[in-house]
Amino acid sequence: MKQTTYFTFLLLIFIGQTTFAQKKLPIIKANSTSVDIKDNNQLRKNAWRIVPEEKLDVYTTSAKKVTFYTDIDSISFKIDPKKNYDFIILLNGKDSARTQIKYKPSRLDILKGAGKYNYTDNRFIPKFEYQSAGNPNLQKIRQDLKLDSIAGKGSELSQIFNLLHWVHNLVRHDGSSDNPTLKNAIDLIKVCKVENRGVNCRMLATILNECYLSIGIKSRYITCMPKETEFDDCHVINMVYSKELEKWIWIDPTFDSYVMDEKGNLLGIQEVRERLVKGLPLVLNADANWNRENLQTKEDYLDNYMAKNLYRLQTPLNSEYDTETWKSGKEVTYIELLPIDGIEQTPQKKEQINNSTGVKFIYYKTNNPNLFWTKPE
Repeated sequence: MKQTTYFTFLLLIFIGQTTFAQKKLPIIKANSTSVDIKDNNQLRKNAWRIVPEEKLDVYTTSAKKVTFYTDIDSISFKIDPKKNYDFIILLNGKDSARTQIKYKPSRLDILKGAGKYNYTDNRFIPKFEYQSAGNPNLQKIRQDLKLDSIAGKGSELSQIFNLLHWVHNLVRHDGSSDNPTLKNAIDLIKVCKVENRGVNCRMLATILNECYLSIGIKSRYITCMPKETEFDDCHVINMVYSKELEKWIWIDPTFDSYVMDEKGNLLGIQEVRERLVKGLPLVLNADANWNRENLQTKEDYLDNYMAKNLYRLQTPLNSEYDTETWKSGKEVTYIELLPIDGIEQTPQKKEQINNSTGVKFIYYKTNNPNLFWTKPE
């Protein structure tokens, strides 16, 4: 063998060994398919299931450090957002499950990248309207539901919170339920009682909104949406105007929740969003809960769930009785506030008629929070 050929042969062997070494992945052992995962300092029990049949099982995270715990072994990685981390879980000493940890920005990270609005956006949107408490339908709600007794004779804020707690405790939340045909406070409460059922967050916010309007408190319900234009989950809460505080405040009947700053000052939706973007302190009321069963934490409710759903906001133009009971010939207008990096900025105005209901929908978009959060007259 010539010397040059010999050295070429050795080089090929070396390259082959190096390539093999690069492909050799870390291995941890397991006797159970259930895996606990710690993202940073948050440990989640039974967060992962080992599936050897999968060609590559990918776990996405926004954490800086991730640890997988099997019943007999563990492995940790410090996460670089630009890298993927591959390893093998050997189940029962024979079945290999190739696993990958991949960085994915958190919903809070995505929201922080969408903090910018255009306060000079003066594209036309119609004036927001609030139905008077003297409306016969709202008067009926006030009388039939005995709201004067429920709200009480205390301050405006005490009435706001008394009605929030009452609706939360009266009607169960069921996010998977179908909406009833009649979508007003009296009929929604009635159908829940008769059918022993709950309703989704939109219907809960509808009930509470009409209760507030019926006693003369200006409010709207707000559909809080993620960045994606197609999604499986969003959330609907109320924005309620307090004359005492001269501001909008965050009210959520699904979780019986409201939000404050570190000094105990009540905050509105826009303020909560700004504080999430800037990383400023937020305090959730201690008794915030879901269906009187699960207490909520600031981290789960605000940093995770609502950070996802505060990217885009939409509200009906007219806050009134029976807004979303669909009848042929009805016209409903919605206003959407979105950041300047929102996916769909146009058209600024869109009209469409639903062929099955005969309802005409009109949609406006704005990048200007001042127009969206204008104070009621």
